[in-house]
Amino acid sequence: MFGRRRKAAVTEDGPLEHGQDDSTINHNGPQEKHFYHSHNKHQIFNHNGHKVARGIRPEGESGRKWIHPLHFLRICFRSSCKVSMAVNVLWPFVLPAIVLHFARPDQKLWIFILNYIAMVPTANLIGFAGQELARKLPKVFGMFSWNGDIFPYPNAHHCTGIVLETFLGGIVEIVLFMVLLHKSSEGHDLVPVIRAAILGSILANLLLCLGFCFFAGGLRRDEQEFDEAISEVGSGLLLVAGFGLLIPSTFFNSLRGFADEAVLKTNVLHISRITSIILFIAFFLWVWFQMRTHHGMYDAVLESDEKKDHDRHKDLAKDKLTFTECLVAVAIAIACVSLHAVFLVEQIEYIVTERHVSDAFLGLILVPLVEKAAENLTAVDEAWDNQMNFALAHVLGATIQTALLNSSLVVIVGWGLHKGMDLNFETFNIVVLILAIVVVGNFLRDNKSNYLEGALCIMVYIIIGKSPNIIKAFGGGLLIFFAAIASWYYPNPAGH
Repeated sequence: MFGRRRKAAVTEDGPLEHGQDDSTINHNGPQEKHFYHSHNKHQIFNHNGHKVARGIRPEGESGRKWIHPLHFLRICFRSSCKVSMAVNVLWPFVLPAIVLHFARPDQKLWIFILNYIAMVPTANLIGFAGQELARKLPKVFGMFSWNGDIFPYPNAHHCTGIVLETFLGGIVEIVLFMVLLHKSSEGHDLVPVIRAAILGSILANLLLCLGFCFFAGGLRRDEQEFDEAISEVGSGLLLVAGFGLLIPSTFFNSLRGFADEAVLKTNVLHISRITSIILFIAFFLWVWFQMRTHHGMYDAVLESDEKKDHDRHKDLAKDKLTFTECLVAVAIAIACVSLHAVFLVEQIEYIVTERHVSDAFLGLILVPLVEKAAENLTAVDEAWDNQMNFALAHVLGATIQTALLNSSLVVIVGWGLHKGMDLNFETFNIVVLILAIVVVGNFLRDNKSNYLEGALCIMVYIIIGKSPNIIKAFGGGLLIFFAAIASWYYPNPAGH
């Protein structure tokens, strides 16, 4: 009567709105209804009965504040799915990997192996913390404020959440690229490894991750459908990115032997820098397209995808990290990833020269597999839960970020550091990339997927690089990964 509201009754499915009858509640799982104050339309309780803080999405409300160490550790270990939780058993490798670097610097192979393994759980933590953060932040981005009153955009949170998760998942890759670039010198040129890692990351997403998504989803259903708004925009951007990455190497190879090589390399470097600026702008144009001008198109697709998740009620009922805990988790994970990246990169020269692992194999296969672990697990879990649009958005979004943002960023930063970082890829690498884009684009054309298409994508990735010789190279088969026949045998460039 005087603006006060009777405390909401809490049922098994969440609090009842004032005046709502219990018979109207669906008891099959937690409700995603909004409950508001009558005078200012502020939501006060979410599906778990937690009071929702201002500016926080209801499904991201934890019901707690600040940091609770036991809750923090338990929630982080539980992670987002069972497979992701299984990855957390690798956390015991993190501390020994750091200690061994300082205690036994002569054990180069073991330092490489331990830090490589340790990057997997730390990268997984970045991905999980990004998901938890995305549950909370998008509503802040997706609303207007006028005179203190908040008017939310319906469903405006989906695109922002995916963009945020994809960006945080790509931090591992950015850190690795920057460390490789910093360590690169005339005597120890790591630019070929960076170039191979750029293409390897794209291939790992397009073929391996997308293949597992199609395969996992196809095991439970005859076919899965996805919207053309996700697939067409993604495949179109990939073609543009592939064209941009192709130009410098095509220019170099077509004029090689007809012009002075020193002048030709200088021109290729200039072309790469101009191309990188254009790709950099294209990335933010795509982000603006998704989050601002056309977010309604994406949100409608992703909202319908949420309804297909039969386990969504379980996901909503899980304990959540607080906003502060999300930031702490991201900070810890980035610090660990940075240390492991530095220690890993320091051993690359030994791995290439003493263990005879080619630059192509190291960049195309080993580096992308570890940096994309968290994103891949998330996407495959979404496909398994019949959320193929979410899975495609994560896979294509991560691929586009690598092709448009990360590749251009490393060239621009190298420009500032006076490093000769260019986009002059080996012919083998760039041909494989273009063929992969064509193959995936053909699979996406009918807006349907099945396990056969997934298996074919995985087979194409294996053709690019698996070899039993990796067992010999790493001493007794300690590291056996999906890799590539051709990239394993592909020789290093002259001088490497």
